[in-house]
Amino acid sequence: MDNSAPAAPKYYRLKEELRGLVRDAEPGSPIPTERALASRYETSRTTVRQAIAELVAEGVLSRTQGKGTFVAPSSPTYVRQLTSFTDDAAAQDLRSSSRILGIEHVTADASLVSRFGMPMASELTRVERVRLINGEPLAHEAAYLPGVLDGLRGHLEGNGSLYATLSAHYGIDIAEAEDTVETMVAGPEDALLLKTEMGAPLLLIHRRGLDAEGTPVEWTRSVFRGDRFRFFARTRR
Repeated sequence: MDNSAPAAPKYYRLKEELRGLVRDAEPGSPIPTERALASRYETSRTTVRQAIAELVAEGVLSRTQGKGTFVAPSSPTYVRQLTSFTDDAAAQDLRSSSRILGIEHVTADASLVSRFGMPMASELTRVERVRLINGEPLAHEAAYLPGVLDGLRGHLEGNGSLYATLSAHYGIDIAEAEDTVETMVAGPEDALLLKTEMGAPLLLIHRRGLDAEGTPVEWTRSVFRGDRFRFFARTRR
């Protein structure tokens, strides 16, 4: 009986070769084209493409639509529970910023009614933004907040942090968060906003934020680039 381990697939062997190739390269350095790698390793471009795709998913490489594939930053951005994106970036000595895509007043549909436990057609404020780290897009998010928050755009542009803005100007403090984490692939809108390619791995996080009384005061859908992001949670029993 042959108990030897099966040979690793060709794309996997190439993936490990490429991992070694970029290990000591500077973040942001371009890697050779698929055609050049296929010629160098005497394999097909399909095999090269699969190897690169897995390294992108693992955060070793990153792709920028229309530009190419590059060595990814050595340290991904971490986001924690009960802290703002702005605070998390500052804690890692990263420069965070946001591009506001829109702030509007909407009425709660059946899905949002169940999230907030509010009557149908209640008024909400919707905030849609692209979150950036060192000038590069990391996340696309849409947050829903109860009520009509007049002047929110000005306060948010001046502060940057939604949580700090809510606390300082509207008396809303997030004391507890429920996060649901899933994986997905980039569609046309997210690929455009996050400067990645169609089908790139993304991390989808739905967050419900509650105040000290346990009342839901936030529901946010966030999509993060899978090659640049890590989610960190710490729980005490």
